[in-house]
Amino acid sequence: MASPTSTNPAHAHFESFLQAQLCQDVLSSFQELCGALGVEPGGGLSQYHKIKAQLNYWSAKSLWAKLDKRASQPVYQQGQACTSTKCLVVGAGPCGLRAALELALLGAQVVLVEKRTKFSRHNVLHLWPFTIHDLRALGAKKFYGRFCTGTLDHISIRQLQLLLLKVALLLGVEIHWGVTFTGLQPPPGKGSGWRAQLQPSPPDQLANYEFDVLISAAGGKFVPEGFTVREMRGKLAIGITANFVNQRTVEETQVPEISGVARIYNQKFFQSLLKATGIDLENIVYYKDDTHYFVMTAKKQCLLRLGVLRQDWLETDRLLGSANVVSEALQRFARAAADFATNGKLGKLEFAQDAHGRPDVSAFDFTTMMRAECSARVQEKHGARLLLGLVGDCLVEPFWPLGTGVARGFLAAFDAAWMVKRWAEGTEPLEVLAERESLYQLLSQTSPENMHRNVAQYGLDPASRYPNLNLRAVTPNQVRDLYDVVAKQPVPKKSDKPDTGDLTSGSAGTQEELLCWCQEKTAGYPGVHVTDLSSSWADGLALCALVHWLRPSLLEPSELQGLRALEVTAWALKIAEHELGITPVVSAQAVVAGSDPLGLIAYLSSFHSAFKDTSGSPGVVSKASPGTSSAVLFLGKLQRTLHRSRDKESREDAGGKKPRLQVEADTPSTEEQPAPEPSVPLKPPSQQQEESAQASARDLCALCGEHLYILERFCVDGHFFHRNCFRCRACEATLWPGGYGQHPGDGYFYCLQHLPRTGHKEDIMDGSPKSPELPVLDENSVPPGPSTPTALQEASPVPCPSQPARRLIRLSSLERQRLSSLNINPSPEVEPPPKPPRSCSALARQALEGSFVGWGVPVQRPLVLEAMEEEKSPSSSEEEEEEEEDEPLESDLEQALLTLAKNTGTMNKYPTWRRTLLRHAKEEEMKRFCKAQAIQRRLNEIEVALRELEAEGVKLELALRSQSSSPEQQKQLWLEQLLQLVQKKNSLVAEEAELMITVQELDLEEKQWQLDHELRGYMNREETLKTAADRQAEDQVLRRLVDVVNQRDALIRFQEERRLSELASGTGSLG
Repeated sequence: MASPTSTNPAHAHFESFLQAQLCQDVLSSFQELCGALGVEPGGGLSQYHKIKAQLNYWSAKSLWAKLDKRASQPVYQQGQACTSTKCLVVGAGPCGLRAALELALLGAQVVLVEKRTKFSRHNVLHLWPFTIHDLRALGAKKFYGRFCTGTLDHISIRQLQLLLLKVALLLGVEIHWGVTFTGLQPPPGKGSGWRAQLQPSPPDQLANYEFDVLISAAGGKFVPEGFTVREMRGKLAIGITANFVNQRTVEETQVPEISGVARIYNQKFFQSLLKATGIDLENIVYYKDDTHYFVMTAKKQCLLRLGVLRQDWLETDRLLGSANVVSEALQRFARAAADFATNGKLGKLEFAQDAHGRPDVSAFDFTTMMRAECSARVQEKHGARLLLGLVGDCLVEPFWPLGTGVARGFLAAFDAAWMVKRWAEGTEPLEVLAERESLYQLLSQTSPENMHRNVAQYGLDPASRYPNLNLRAVTPNQVRDLYDVVAKQPVPKKSDKPDTGDLTSGSAGTQEELLCWCQEKTAGYPGVHVTDLSSSWADGLALCALVHWLRPSLLEPSELQGLRALEVTAWALKIAEHELGITPVVSAQAVVAGSDPLGLIAYLSSFHSAFKDTSGSPGVVSKASPGTSSAVLFLGKLQRTLHRSRDKESREDAGGKKPRLQVEADTPSTEEQPAPEPSVPLKPPSQQQEESAQASARDLCALCGEHLYILERFCVDGHFFHRNCFRCRACEATLWPGGYGQHPGDGYFYCLQHLPRTGHKEDIMDGSPKSPELPVLDENSVPPGPSTPTALQEASPVPCPSQPARRLIRLSSLERQRLSSLNINPSPEVEPPPKPPRSCSALARQALEGSFVGWGVPVQRPLVLEAMEEEKSPSSSEEEEEEEEDEPLESDLEQALLTLAKNTGTMNKYPTWRRTLLRHAKEEEMKRFCKAQAIQRRLNEIEVALRELEAEGVKLELALRSQSSSPEQQKQLWLEQLLQLVQKKNSLVAEEAELMITVQELDLEEKQWQLDHELRGYMNREETLKTAADRQAEDQVLRRLVDVVNQRDALIRFQEERRLSELASGTGSLG
């Protein structure tokens, strides 16, 4: 507040301006301030200097110091870099305002038009570290005292717009409200400039404003003429946002935020939600800001079943249109989901009001993400050049679960302002465009992890932000089409197909090339004479020879004597799938009968694509050869191993064995050779297996009975399905590789969430706690930090979840405690974060170094930790507290603090470190959630891409199979196109397997954390107070924890083997 003794009325106006929370109040108080000071608003940087000169009391000085520090950066050249440049910015969203600020600091004349007249969006945005630092440097704490004071870093859109608006007004940006930009008005002749077409009729000063730079930040629905937009489609995705009134009561402040929980790795929570409320979600996030903000992804069938949607329409516009959404049902839906997620601790949930005075809850579609093909253009007419740039949603629509919108939006605003600076310097237009497009290529790849770690150095210069910067990645020659010398007709938006992945090995080659390759690899084997791609393979010997050439240890030709052709072929197909990662697209019966030559050619082309670059000597293919998809191979092994593990546990539990704790742990040994998987036959199949195989109609879908074309064939356990048919029996969700199981009773397939368990009620493989509550972070349950798995470093690198050598282990209490805190980190190469501020790192290390042995209690912690608490105490000045950054901890220090935190009650004595640890734990949850959502989005895009490939493949196959009189050259072309589609499909399937392995990692991390949380609850109880049921439950939790640790160990060993294999391959190619 202003000083009580102050008699200057401008001080009161300035304080009102700082504290204003409504857009109209901000504008009116600023007008009053300018009137009191005799300053004309909208006068650029000169206006700022006039206001600063007259407001020199203490409250204003702290803000001027921050803005002067930003403006003093060399890149702005003391506000003289763009003094002759006139800019029009369209849109007063966060990105438009941020771009306007940078242009004003460069000294440009900036006019901003906004069609709205108030800021009313309560939705909350996640902030990256650099955006926090950037906003603090602009005085965010001065305008909004609660900025980033919670356990998660976020801000509502409304508050962000308000604080950026205040800074823009102070820096002299001219803002017009209620004005809609409808298009450009080219110069009528020489000597005139570009103007804007605006509605309704603007004032003469604005109507006659001529500019040479246009920055569009008007949102995804408005892209200026000349820009083309690419559509990235996935499966139907329906988001729901809800804002509830935050009364800021004590009870509300104690409810923990949810950084994000996703079905993909925490199925138990969503199963509990479904049972309790009937609501079926994919994910949910809860932020506590000006409102209680919830955002979730709902399933369409659930919305139809609960009456939220009246009818099921194919068009998303009709599906989610106001006429088809029942408002009252949507409110009940959102309230029930929010109440369940917070365990009812928010009390009565009252909706906040939106801009129209209605409850702030809405359903939206994010199936399609739009991305501009280019970020800038130049138009020239009658000698007048206009530079056009895009920022915000009209450049790239963000995928909301990733929390990248405002961060990448700010980066795009900086890049656009840098482009304007280069333009003002007189750089050639094509060079300006080439630099801008080079930066645009980096935008979608940015994350806090791959940008410069020192966020304090970030500025307008791209080199201060991007570590691997190449401003010549795009050449001026490549952007000639972005320079329009004469105005052209509007270019319509185009909708491209989703990315179907790059081909990893080039074209599958011609039929002759494939035949020659097969002949070369099978030459010299007795009884094998490959002369074509059909009848030569009927006896199965050629296929066995090909497998033997690639991996001689898998079979011996002598074992094939006396076997029938069908047995030999079935054996070769199965070994190729289980040990080489080549998924069959043709049945053994079709190979023997020669009834599906196209299917056989497609199958052999998979061998050719995967192994054609291997050396000429036999047996060169390792188990994780870079030639084949090691991810597909490993995922198949993991799926079969988990299936056997579930069956074994079901039998053990049904038999009532193991009354005491007897944990069987896998003990990998580098000295013993791993035995082959039981699912891979060590001997050829029996006569019964042959007859069973013959009875199966392999060209028909095993579920719907319809015909299967080559590209449609999805093989599971020797049966073929349509991918669209292969769904969970219970929830009808698409079953992803590695994410399903087959029930031995009914034979149906289920997702792991709904897979029935034989003999017991709870899923043994599910590590979630019995309570539907999400784990609450407290001083006794800080999640394990990163540590080196020393106990597992000597493990065999064989990528198999279970090993043949097993021993019985009985764990002591100390060993249980160690196990409960074990965390296996699969990424030891990650760069360590920067050191914390001041001397906290040195003090903490001095306090913790040598202060505890093993898992014991630290001895010398109180005095030094108290000193650290005093150092960070509230006695510091307000300005120092405002400047303090929440820097990441060093990994060794964080691990030491996590170990210290495991002792009951310890962290209660040191609240600063407790808050730090809890904050870092929330950040890790957020990273895991964002990673899971990116995977989910890509999986959906792959599913859509596979569906389109299947449709193309069906057309080509029908043309090839028809007895038409098409010339042989045309048929050969069709065949090559079909093989290319097969290769594209294999590439997508390999990428899908890679993603599913990452899903397994996330799932196991979540299970280990929740089991650790549950086990610590039992361990913290006095032994004398535990009942027999408690001890039995503790034993079960420990068994499941051992299982999870072993599975994570298998994943790490697989990743390490693949890394070593890729290194060896790279070394070989260099040699």
